[in-house]
Amino acid sequence: MSHLSITTAAAEQIRRVLDERGHGLGLRVTVKPSGCSGYSYVLDFADEAANDDVAFEEHGVRVYVAPEALEMLDGSEVDYVSEGLNRYFRFRNPNVKDECGCGESFSV
Repeated sequence: MSHLSITTAAAEQIRRVLDERGHGLGLRVTVKPSGCSGYSYVLDFADEAANDDVAFEEHGVRVYVAPEALEMLDGSEVDYVSEGLNRYFRFRNPNVKDECGCGESFSV
């Protein structure tokens, strides 16, 4: 069975953005071929659940993962971090074998 965890900081940010939008079920995560290392994460907000989405719930929020991304994201942690002026979702993914220097893409 696949697992994806959501930190408290990520849950708070997901909840904050959904409240600002006024609608939505949670965060949707997929991966796409891209970048210099092979794949990149694609984040969007889920306004409805697709039939084949896998939902993970923690701290009162949901993250929906497309089935084609499930194997690559299994065991990952979704976090929300602040580094200087930058704030973003960060994935701690145990399946990643290599990342590009800019952190935009990864390979498994």
